[in-house]
Amino acid sequence: MTQVLICGAMVVTLSMGIRHGFGLWLQPITQAQGWTRETFSFALAIQNLSWGIFGIFAGMVADRFGAARVLIGGSILYGLGLAGMALSTTPLMFTLTTGVVLGAAQAGTTYAVVYGVIGRQIDPAKRSWAMGVAAAAGSFGQFLMVPVEGFLISGLGWQQALITLSLFVLLIAPLSFGLREPGFAGGTAPKRDQSILQALREAFKYPSFQLLMAGYFVCGFQVVFIGVHMPSYLKDKGLSPQVASYALALIGLFNVFGTYIAGTLGQRLAKRKILATIYLGRAAAIAVFLWVPISPMSVYIFASVMGLLWLSTVPPTNATVAQIFGVAHLSMLGGFVFFSHQIGSFMGVWLGGLLYDRTGSYDIVWYISIALGIFAAIVNLPVREAPIARTPQPQGA
Repeated sequence: MTQVLICGAMVVTLSMGIRHGFGLWLQPITQAQGWTRETFSFALAIQNLSWGIFGIFAGMVADRFGAARVLIGGSILYGLGLAGMALSTTPLMFTLTTGVVLGAAQAGTTYAVVYGVIGRQIDPAKRSWAMGVAAAAGSFGQFLMVPVEGFLISGLGWQQALITLSLFVLLIAPLSFGLREPGFAGGTAPKRDQSILQALREAFKYPSFQLLMAGYFVCGFQVVFIGVHMPSYLKDKGLSPQVASYALALIGLFNVFGTYIAGTLGQRLAKRKILATIYLGRAAAIAVFLWVPISPMSVYIFASVMGLLWLSTVPPTNATVAQIFGVAHLSMLGGFVFFSHQIGSFMGVWLGGLLYDRTGSYDIVWYISIALGIFAAIVNLPVREAPIARTPQPQGA
């Protein structure tokens, strides 16, 4: 268990840590290339959509052949995508590398794949807690890597900073060997009571699965809009770039505690109530942030509160999926839930750039985020967490 947690946490630290800093490149790249914010935002929107689509197939492969193979391939794609992001000279090339390639890379190196291993290898009595630990590692990666990325940009320039990260992310490959699973020896999956199609039919007919997907859509919309556009929003308000870097780092730091607490509470409290509280808290935090006079202190307070709520949805959501459907197809089902998250991410980051270019303001998207937070709180409350009752089915592959 210790090896799985340590290696899984380090993989997520690298993958999510680098990814959370992409908003720092918005202004350097658009200014250097003469592109609009919508161009940059669209590429990152495609990245999130690509991540969601490829995440489904990465989950299927991880469930079939084990996570290690997927992680190795994902780390190589991650390095190639970051290098391509640095060397792109046209919006199309930038969208293909930053969007499609990096999205596929993140699908193979983040939560769905790592959580599949944790779900299968960790005792159910500790599963929610263990997922909280892995999510906290991703948050620590944001706290650690965002200032590093800001330092690299200022010290090396935005292109060399990306090349440096493209080499650094290859460390995921050796870490993947610590996530090899005994049941997948020889490249064959353990026997299962359900085929992939049976598992999918069961999940998509179950109302609670649909409600979890709807709530996760909101999560993606909020966090990616804030993560990508808040640095530019703060600069538009006259604050220094350092304030944005510190704010994103604070989100990562406080989410270390938020995700760990959410995972721990998920062992004792109804996870649907935890999720509803998180989404409602986000809506309230955004509303207060918009209504008070903006200053470095108000930004840091907002970042700290949002940090507690940032990825704290991840452990209770994935633990609920495992609790309802079991762990045999957990990476794949988690990939479908995460696909909904990434559709929300696409909408949040793209609408942020689109509406800014049209109106010169992010206000509309901020208010949409508040409304969606209330919606997500409501739809999570009816979720049923009990294991699904199954009738015996023919054994599937």
